[in-house]
Amino acid sequence: MREHAVVIAGGGPTGLMLAGELALADIDVAIVERRASQELAGSRAGGLHARTIEVLDQRGIAERFVAQGTRHPVVHVHPVPLDFSGLPTRHNYTLALWQNHIERILAKWVGELNVPIYRARDVTSFTQDEGGVDVALSDGTALRAQYLVGCDGGRSLVRKAAGIDFPGFDPTTSWLIAEAQMFEEPALGFRHDAVGIHGIGKMEDGRGVRLVLTEPQLGSGEPGLSDLSETLIAIYGTDYGINSPAWISRFTDMTRQAASYRDRRVLLAGDAAHVHPPMGGQGLNIGVQDAVNLGWKLAQVVKGISPDGLLDSYHAERHPVGARVLRHTMAQVALRRTDDRSKALNEFVSELVSMDEPRMRVVATTSGLEVRYDLGDGHPLLGRRMPDLDLVLADGEVRVFALLQEARPVLINFAERCSIEIAGWSDRVQLIDARYRGAWELPVVGAVAAPTAVLVRPDGHVAWVGEQTQAGLTEALTKWFGAPRL
Repeated sequence: MREHAVVIAGGGPTGLMLAGELALADIDVAIVERRASQELAGSRAGGLHARTIEVLDQRGIAERFVAQGTRHPVVHVHPVPLDFSGLPTRHNYTLALWQNHIERILAKWVGELNVPIYRARDVTSFTQDEGGVDVALSDGTALRAQYLVGCDGGRSLVRKAAGIDFPGFDPTTSWLIAEAQMFEEPALGFRHDAVGIHGIGKMEDGRGVRLVLTEPQLGSGEPGLSDLSETLIAIYGTDYGINSPAWISRFTDMTRQAASYRDRRVLLAGDAAHVHPPMGGQGLNIGVQDAVNLGWKLAQVVKGISPDGLLDSYHAERHPVGARVLRHTMAQVALRRTDDRSKALNEFVSELVSMDEPRMRVVATTSGLEVRYDLGDGHPLLGRRMPDLDLVLADGEVRVFALLQEARPVLINFAERCSIEIAGWSDRVQLIDARYRGAWELPVVGAVAAPTAVLVRPDGHVAWVGEQTQAGLTEALTKWFGAPRL
């Protein structure tokens, strides 16, 4: 039986990101992935939001994605695109980039970090004890791990086998999405009718079309060409001679969230922890952000730096974020309905988000920039993502995010040089004396008072703020990065 410190079930964006985070911390991690290669059938998710691009920037790989995508200074929150180019971030845009490209880039990064991937097999069962988890694979082999993380999608076997409840709402509406050929020229663009919103567009290479169709009745199961044809005829009066589909998929407005993101040595991330309709394009993004929150914590527990209880903060911090995304996507589904009452609601929301403050709140939420973990009262920075300021060091300049590329925490001292001493944590926490350029500004909150020091976790969130005093620093260091070395 092969052994790894951590086994990840699922090699999609969440699983890949988590593997990279753990590998950066020198954790022996392996992925089990059912696909024989990283090839992905269909387009799936269509882009990255600002906070996801920021966390990729924190690891020094954002440009790999930006170079292959298309920037748009808006987030699409039905019914109107909302401009957020004024938000205080270096990445004040959404990046249009299909999931197959996102996965390919992440897989290359993970390969550079020498993470093994057991391909063409699934996790079929597991048992956990006080010392670890025995994981059975579909090819008859088994793995032993200290921890198992289910990143295996909405139908997660890991979640089901762990007995974790998945409460929420059953589907009421379904959509077909596909890429195919048509013998006849279709009616391109969007169409609104009593059923919902439909769209047909040309593929980027000009060969074939991409369709998104609201089904007249709730569909289920794997759709085929006949489902596409029948739905097109119901909406447009013709199927335009649709043929040769590259892929066909169906999604619904089912909305569910795991009651717990953890059961002892088994954890959940991404769609295994939460599923919702794709309106707003947040699913892939919060999965990647789940991984960045969990990775450094799991690494510290595996290394014995922190107690096992640190993993409880993963659920405490990420479950509320997932719940809020679910509420937002449910609201967007409601706004897409075409009955008269929904149209009135649609008009009201349109007027509301035309105002600056509501607009900025909505786009900050959708982009992930407004996330604040509840780390207690105090300075507005506490629990929020650290702004990517330009820092002036004794030997040059550096951006804050560049200090996080190795997924290590950093304590930045803006007061007198060498005025902070963290000898007990010097093997775990970087200590930087610096000055800063630019303003301290947070999305929605606005300008905040400059601190004299900040403790930044590997996920980029502020764990402690110094305001002319070091009160609470020892407690924060111990809570997040273990007891001091004697």
